[in-house]
Amino acid sequence: MGDQTAPDSTLGKVRLPAINRSPWWELSRRILAALAVLVFTVFLVWVDSDGYVDNSDPQNEVTLIDAIYYTTVTLSTTGYGDIAPASPQARLVNAFVITPLRIAFLVLLIGTTIEVLATQGRERFRVARWRKNMNDHVVVIGYGTKGRSAVKTLVSNGQPKESILVVDPSNGALGEAHADGFAVVTGDATRREVLRRAGVDRARQVIITTDRDDSTVLSTLNVRQLNPDAYVIAAVREESNVPLVRQSGADSVITSSDAVGRLLGLSSLSPTLGSVMEDLLSYGAGLEVAERDLLVPEVGKPPQSLPDQVIAVVRDGQVHRYFEPVVTQLARGDRLVVVRPAQELPWAPRPGTHEEDLADGAESADSADSDVDDARDSSRDRGGDPRSDGGPARAGDGAGDVDGRDQDGGTGDADAATGSRVGRPPPP
Repeated sequence: MGDQTAPDSTLGKVRLPAINRSPWWELSRRILAALAVLVFTVFLVWVDSDGYVDNSDPQNEVTLIDAIYYTTVTLSTTGYGDIAPASPQARLVNAFVITPLRIAFLVLLIGTTIEVLATQGRERFRVARWRKNMNDHVVVIGYGTKGRSAVKTLVSNGQPKESILVVDPSNGALGEAHADGFAVVTGDATRREVLRRAGVDRARQVIITTDRDDSTVLSTLNVRQLNPDAYVIAAVREESNVPLVRQSGADSVITSSDAVGRLLGLSSLSPTLGSVMEDLLSYGAGLEVAERDLLVPEVGKPPQSLPDQVIAVVRDGQVHRYFEPVVTQLARGDRLVVVRPAQELPWAPRPGTHEEDLADGAESADSADSDVDDARDSSRDRGGDPRSDGGPARAGDGAGDVDGRDQDGGTGDADAATGSRVGRPPPP
């Protein structure tokens, strides 16, 4: 039988992953705590032995053995009365130190019952602290095959587990998500109250992977109403439902059945191509598709000249394929979608993963402009043309003229999109 839905009394309840400890560890911890209380109390009584009287001893002397005896009968609330505090100092120590120790000792003795109550209290405290600190998190609606794969990809790419929350109504998903170390809100994501408990109004991203397209539409509508700024990714089974989900507020819609069908078709036409596509979709080995920032040394270069295999360039929020004329020269602020090794190898470097200077900030821009100015000044000192040392071409320069004259007497035609020139031999 399939997973049963959680009862109504637990719907919308936040459940954090339990901290599992060995029973022997719990028992040892309690025994050590009880011994610590016992030893500390014996030490207090023995140090202040002059303040105690032993009614069964004619000399009224309290030895170390008497201190141990007094401690055991006192902490166990037996209290025979043969040894008692006599001085005001000893009585104050009994009232304000030994009495709390007696209570702590009793709590340790009946810790099994207290542990249940303490666990519930700690759970409430953890949930309250989690709600307070949970901001800009990722909410994953549905923890089936698609949801687990999405979460695994997020964690593999550096997303902390503490910032991921799972919403699912089934008890089976609850157990699996807890086993994987994720917090869970048990309930149906089509209910707005469940989404509120999940903190969707403060979430940065919401991933919707329900089993039914109608549930996906309702969940998307509720998410978008609670948080207009969150980035919503939804998975649907039928291609015909993609426009409806987009109209509901999803920023990105993935058609799972069509994607699987295309991969099956590619594998049937070319097993090699199918294995490469599967390699790109997997994580941790072989190839991976990643997005990274543009580095300072890469500014002005064509995408094909970079060590990474650039397949797309993100400029001003628009995605351009690497061969489109508008991105034949990379500019500051661009982001690159690349195919690269999943793990760096000596013969396969991974630029952008070694804290290099990025070309998207004012500091890097000022640094690049300073390098250009230094190159110009150096060229002027040598009496040469500053543009020959890498200075940017201007209107009227040989590299940017529509019909400029080459150094060898030829002419050059400028490419309007790239500023590059195609040399022509001089006319006869």
